Amino acid sequence: MKLIIQIPCYNESQTLGLTLAQLPRTLAGFDTVEWLVIDDGSNDDTVGAARRAGADHIVSHKRNAGLARAFMTGLQESIRLGADVIVNTDGDNQYCADDIPALVGPILAGNAEIVVGARPIDGIEHFSLVKKLLQKAGSWMVRVLSRTTVADATSGFRAMSRSAARRLMVFSKYTYTLETLIQAGLKNMAVLSVPVRVNPILRPSRLISSIPVYVFKSVATIIRILVIYRPFRFFASVGLMLFFLGLLPGVRFLYFYVTGDGAGHVQSLILAAILLGMGFQMFLVAFIADLLASNRVLLEDIRLAATEREHDRTRSNRKTDD
Repeated sequence: MKLIIQIPCYNESQTLGLTLAQLPRTLAGFDTVEWLVIDDGSNDDTVGAARRAGADHIVSHKRNAGLARAFMTGLQESIRLGADVIVNTDGDNQYCADDIPALVGPILAGNAEIVVGARPIDGIEHFSLVKKLLQKAGSWMVRVLSRTTVADATSGFRAMSRSAARRLMVFSKYTYTLETLIQAGLKNMAVLSVPVRVNPILRPSRLISSIPVYVFKSVATIIRILVIYRPFRFFASVGLMLFFLGLLPGVRFLYFYVTGDGAGHVQSLILAAILLGMGFQMFLVAFIADLLASNRVLLEDIRLAATEREHDRTRSNRKTDD
């Protein structure tokens, strides 16, 4: 059994050495523990810091592609390297590495495919009250959408089995945390949450430059996820809303028409026709989007099958070489 701990990094030369120094080299249940650093186009000495700290593998993007892309690069490289379990953590030493056994435990026991570390949000001193409320609201929304019980949806401290990592595909460029959970829920993966500790803050978050920007990007990400993974429900809901809005001026016009005063309220009839027409179009979009989503699922299945064949071929070649 091989465990790979991946660390997506962007300009983390000041903190990466400390982060790697806290990671385990041996862990019960695993024959091998390796460290993988994903350098997301850093313009400092992140790669040098990773080498000096003893990283087993380093993958570099030529330019900054964003946290979500770095995360997916790490999963793909970990799978290629033969990881049976993958742990993702941050390069700023935010999460307590001593809790890694708690993360991988449910996977080793066969009780989960993905395990997310739940931070003690109420006890984190550098989180403002507004940020704590937003974290809880966002986690609640993700629980509803994904039908999981994850307490801290935005936590990047998580473990996943090889099979789960193969099935994940992130489309967002902003962050992977929300999309992977919703995707895992829709694919009926077993997802659990375990409490974890956090270390003292070493630098401000780069993902959250300001609360308004964070809220806007998070809402946009959730809407995008709904469009991708639940297109029929999303567009049909919009269509129903437009139909309802169209009925209001339509009923108003009919009332005045029946009472003999319809001539002066043609605007209500026009508005009703426009809204009802838009609602009908949204229903057509819902059916088309649902067909496209079905094609996406088929493509994901083909991608998974191709990945498994490549893995089997690689493993067979390694056995032949041995």
